[in-house]
Amino acid sequence: MSITVEKILAASPVTARGQPTQLSTDAKGERIAYASGKSIFVRSIDDPSSCKQYTGHTAQTTVAKFSPSGFYIASGDASGSVRVWDAIEAVNTKGEYHIISGRINDIAWDGDSQRIIAVGDGRERFGHCITADSGNSVGEVSGHSKVINAVAMRQTRPLRAATVSDDMAMCFLHGAPFKFNSKAAGLHKGFVLGAAFSPDGNTLVTVGADKRVQLYDGKTGEPTKSIGDGEHTGSIFAVSWSNDSKRFVTASADQTVKLWDVEAGTVTQTWKFGEEAGVSIPDQQVGVVWPHGRSDGLIISLSLGGDLNYLVEGNPKPIKVVQGHNKSITALGVGSDGKGQTLWTGSFDGRVCNWDVSSGVGTVVDGQSHTNQITQFTSTSGRAYSVGWDDTLRIVDESANTFAGESLKLSTQPKGVASADGRIYVVTASGVEIYVKDQLAGKLDIADAQPTAIAAQGSLVAVGLANNSVRLYKSDSGNKLTQAHEAKNSTAQISALAFSKDGSLLAAGNTAGKIYAYKTGSLELATDRWSAHTGRVTSIAWNDAGTHAVSGALDTNVFAWSLAKPGARVKALNAHKDGVHGVAWVDGGSRIATAGGDAAVKIWGVAGLQ
Repeated sequence: MSITVEKILAASPVTARGQPTQLSTDAKGERIAYASGKSIFVRSIDDPSSCKQYTGHTAQTTVAKFSPSGFYIASGDASGSVRVWDAIEAVNTKGEYHIISGRINDIAWDGDSQRIIAVGDGRERFGHCITADSGNSVGEVSGHSKVINAVAMRQTRPLRAATVSDDMAMCFLHGAPFKFNSKAAGLHKGFVLGAAFSPDGNTLVTVGADKRVQLYDGKTGEPTKSIGDGEHTGSIFAVSWSNDSKRFVTASADQTVKLWDVEAGTVTQTWKFGEEAGVSIPDQQVGVVWPHGRSDGLIISLSLGGDLNYLVEGNPKPIKVVQGHNKSITALGVGSDGKGQTLWTGSFDGRVCNWDVSSGVGTVVDGQSHTNQITQFTSTSGRAYSVGWDDTLRIVDESANTFAGESLKLSTQPKGVASADGRIYVVTASGVEIYVKDQLAGKLDIADAQPTAIAAQGSLVAVGLANNSVRLYKSDSGNKLTQAHEAKNSTAQISALAFSKDGSLLAAGNTAGKIYAYKTGSLELATDRWSAHTGRVTSIAWNDAGTHAVSGALDTNVFAWSLAKPGARVKALNAHKDGVHGVAWVDGGSRIATAGGDAAVKIWGVAGLQ
């Protein structure tokens, strides 16, 4: 028996308003690396569902950069640590080095893949130069009085480096060992946010919040000319050179990406995102990278909303947009067709995505989404229903992938949602609300204890309560619920419930990590030996046959359980950093899908269940 990860459907890059987000691609132009949550994701550019996740950091990650050789990645986090690790498998860490006391904003490699400069926000220094394999010092970063936003290293000898900062200056370093050589101040009139050397080493460009694009001599650091006055109308966050050193591309808060001809100093193409008129903040472009080594001239830009846009010269619209979550996924549901080919995920910020399991493509659902954390999904006859902490029940039309109609306001905060026999049951802090044909049709108040979870199958509705009990209700044609049984085995509050497909079994998980399986006839125990989680059980799902169940919990682990052999469990430890929030059987019960605090969805292959 084993669970092995088959696919990681990665999180989107984490973005912050008014701050650049660093993207990096390898020398062949095949893969892209970026930071999201406490992980670094390394994805194939052509097939984004082929992905590796590095989980070595313990703080929020901020930047990841490929070495020019393509074998290593250096990544930094908010605590000031830089880790160097192997880029192929994303498992083996070569070294961990503490650079500064604050957030690492940017990292640069030299052309030999030996030296690293990491910069950011520190107390005693704003950056440092080290060797990648041992962390030995190879110079110092000095000359700035405020946080350094970006660093660039010349890829050809003689070695040069440039750092740019909130103090509106660019410092030029000679190396190795790197030391301060000159400072160009008074050119930028605002925070300088990005810097890049051309691949041939002849030119350095810096961009900033004052919308200025400034060029320098790549060997001496002397300012040469400023180009494109009045082109961008918002802060310029990022800049990236083409392979031939004749052109570069910039990304800006004015919702555009612009392609520049360096010699002429003019813009040759502009990509505008969002509606033509009006301002759309999620469409601000906060990062851009021009992968070298490709023949198709692809440019990848990043929107503030987290979308990766694939741009090609001559085409005014993106040829592809890669979407996903960049906040913790709090709910996972499967499509209503029962084939297990589509997944619904909802995140902490209210975004809902629809995933195709076989291709691994995620698309954000259009329309008026939740404004807050999504609690649970259920789906029936071509529609998916979601409840969230904005106290609404929203309906998604599965075929159109849009929110349909009005959202239904709930009386209090929802704890979960379930559907059976054409009825939608929403459990709230005060009881159960029953919806038929998107109208409130009945209500059951539960006064003696606060409900915490719900499941429904056929005419049966199970409700978990804060007083550790599970109540089984039967619904009649008049949409009334009458209590049939109550089970009080649990020693902790019930946190997750799930019926098997035929309704004969009910699994209940509690906040202590124990799961009880009941026979629904009279709520007698089928087994109480499913206890391996050490944290709150967040989600349980039965396979179609009702012989096995899978569970996820805040202890980051996923377990597959057998009813026939309760002791024979299969585990996937550390399935999601910061906890597992949803599990489901997909692909006709041959695979498991999980989602969690790392904002990623993972598809697992299950073999040899007993």
